[in-house]
Amino acid sequence: MARWPGWAVSLVVVALDQGAKAWVAAILAPGQSQPLLGNFLRLTRVHNPGAAFGLFPEGKTAFLVTSLVVVGGLFLYLLLGRPQGLRAWGGVFLLGGALGNLLDRARLGYVVDLFSVGRFPVFNVADAALVLGAGLFALGLWRRPR
Repeated sequence: MARWPGWAVSLVVVALDQGAKAWVAAILAPGQSQPLLGNFLRLTRVHNPGAAFGLFPEGKTAFLVTSLVVVGGLFLYLLLGRPQGLRAWGGVFLLGGALGNLLDRARLGYVVDLFSVGRFPVFNVADAALVLGAGLFALGLWRRPR
């Protein structure tokens, strides 16, 4: 994969994530919810100081440092490791998602979550990119030529 398209995708993920978070912050108060598709898909503004699904809310500093290390590691992996195919695209989405949530942690001290789907925990665009990236990366490792 050429480097620049990958970096552009990471930046688009960050822009979409930060834009969606700014939008929900402008229209909803913390804890407020608004249906988009009935009760199946709702906009719900949640401030998450912890890890995924609100685990370990007292670990703000540890998560900020961990996020910095992950973003730095992914950046170096994509720059120096020259991954190909699904591993490259997985890394690109992982970088965009990690950077989107890092910006929240650094600026606000918590991550803004906004999408509520069914009974699944509230998440954001960065979280979706992280899940997509992890899946693509794992698939790329599994399908790796031998």
